[in-house]
Amino acid sequence: MSHISVLLNETIDALLADRRTGVYVDATFGRGGHTRLLLSKLDENSRVYAFDKDPQALAVAAELEKEDSRFKIIHASFADIQAELNAIGIEHVDGIMADLGVSSPQLDEAERGFSFMHNGPLDMRMDNSKGQTAREWLLDVDEEVLANTIYKYGEERYSRRIARAIKEAGDIATTAELAEIVKKAHPKWEKKKHPATRAFQGIRIAINKELEDIETFLPQAVDLIGPKGRLAVISFHSLEDRMIKQFIQQESTLPEDSGWGMPQKQEDTRRLKKIARVCASPEEVKSNPRSRSAWLRVAEGLVKKGNR
Repeated sequence: MSHISVLLNETIDALLADRRTGVYVDATFGRGGHTRLLLSKLDENSRVYAFDKDPQALAVAAELEKEDSRFKIIHASFADIQAELNAIGIEHVDGIMADLGVSSPQLDEAERGFSFMHNGPLDMRMDNSKGQTAREWLLDVDEEVLANTIYKYGEERYSRRIARAIKEAGDIATTAELAEIVKKAHPKWEKKKHPATRAFQGIRIAINKELEDIETFLPQAVDLIGPKGRLAVISFHSLEDRMIKQFIQQESTLPEDSGWGMPQKQEDTRRLKKIARVCASPEEVKSNPRSRSAWLRVAEGLVKKGNR
């Protein structure tokens, strides 16, 4: 399956907010669908910077750099967005978007080792040029840590039983082997869901430090967008969406008065205003089933008094 960008028009429209010029960032380039649409709507004086650590995504981005001089790709995680942009002289941007999780090509290419649907080497690294593979990590990890990982990141209630089976199996070389081990260990399958779904998700998130990277990325993004800048983030599972929701809530809420006696005037520490939460339309879900679980959250940097 070729990669179909989820919530494409909704994301770009929310990011631009009727503007047609500026400096923008795609924090997760993927195969460039969101970036290409963004570039098509911006004037010749605009700039778009993108981040990715997947070698195949970087190859696609290199071709786009040749086509459009307004675009530049940066080989790095979005967790390093502020340092990487500052290093090339950029301290503020007009908008940042991120499409979290795994792309369709990563899932569909067996050699990447992300999916139990396509047998391949047990890898799971988004940047497969460095770091431990899932195979190596499963050999090294303690059973209790593995169980906690599958429970926390995969939201799998039978994590301890599954972790025990994985560790008893020893060296697991392929995705099919791992899927079969989890399948046999899982006592109660969810309707219309492979029993290995949650375990694979938990292991993949741990291997790539996905939630840690999101936690690091979000405050940097707010620093970069500044007043009236837009942040648009697409998530695909509850752990990601909950993090984004709570972060935006925290950054858009006035602190409570916790003093005694006479009310004290609290400093306004808000940095964001909630703009929208959008899901895929029925038409999009029908044409691209992977959009079914997608949520887009949009926020805008607040203008502080004295910054107007």
